[in-house]
Amino acid sequence: MKLDAVPFNLDITLCCGQVFKWDKKGDWWYGVVGDRVFKIRQTNMELEFANIDEKFITRYFGLDHDLRKIRDRIGRDENIKTALREFWGLRIIRQDPWECLISYICATYKSIAAIKQMLLRLSKKFGEKMTLDGCDFYTFPTPEKLAKTTESGLAACGLGYRAKCVLETSKKIYESDFDLESLRKMHYQQAKKELFSLSGVGLKVADCILLFSLGKLDAFPVDVWVKRAMLKYYAGHFPNAFVKKLSSQESLSNSEYERLNEFGRNYFGEYAGYAQEYLYHYERMQR
Repeated sequence: MKLDAVPFNLDITLCCGQVFKWDKKGDWWYGVVGDRVFKIRQTNMELEFANIDEKFITRYFGLDHDLRKIRDRIGRDENIKTALREFWGLRIIRQDPWECLISYICATYKSIAAIKQMLLRLSKKFGEKMTLDGCDFYTFPTPEKLAKTTESGLAACGLGYRAKCVLETSKKIYESDFDLESLRKMHYQQAKKELFSLSGVGLKVADCILLFSLGKLDAFPVDVWVKRAMLKYYAGHFPNAFVKKLSSQESLSNSEYERLNEFGRNYFGEYAGYAQEYLYHYERMQR
C-alpha cells in the first residue's frame, strides 16, 4: 500500500502510548484487533501488511484523517509546532470501544509496561488463542467472558483493585442495554456523562475512551505528562496561584482536571485530541 502524500509514521503511532497490545518482532509489528491477528511494517512511504485488508488499515490507523489540515488548526504556537515537527505522522488510532474501555480502566496509575502485562494476562486467560508466523496471540476477552468470571479471577491477572471495576463494568455491558457504539452519535459532553455510569470510569478514562475509540477528536485527556506540558508551555493562560498549586502536587482534583481539559479543548479546538497526543508524547520523550 503506497501512502503517496499521506503523512504517516507507523512506529510513532504504535509507540506513543495510545494502544497496549502491539509488539514489534524484527521489522514487523504484530497486533490483535477484534478476532484477527495481523502484521504490518513501513518502509519509507509504503506499508506492507498480512492477514488484513487495505480498507481496515486505512480506518484503523486513521489514514483518512487530514493530518495537514489538523496541523494547521492546532498549530497555534511554537510549542505544539515543535511537537508536530518532532513526531509528524503520529495518528489517532480507531480502537475497538470495548477493548479501549477495559484497557483504560486497567491503565489508571500504571506504567505502559505494566498495562501491557495486565492486558496480556487477561487475554491469555479469557481470550482465544491464534497463531501467526509460529507465534501465539490472544484475542481480547468478550464482555460475556469477563462478566461471567470472578473478581479473584481478574485479580489473578494483576489487576489489583481494578478487578472489581472491570467485573462490574463487564456485567453492565453484557447484561444491560448499554451500547458503547451509540455514544459515537452523541455530543462530547453527553457521551462523557454516559461513560461515568460505568465502574472505574472517571474524567481521564472517559476522555481516553472518547478520543481513542469513539471518534471524539475534541476530547483532551489530562494525565501527569499533559499536566506538565500545560504548566511548562501554557502557564501564562492560568492564574499564578493555580499554576503554583499544580506545580506542587502530582495528582489533580476533578475541578483542576476540568480546568486544564477545558483550556485544551477551547485553545486547540475541534482537533484538541491530536494536540494532546503530540504534546503527551513530546513531553514523555523529553525525560
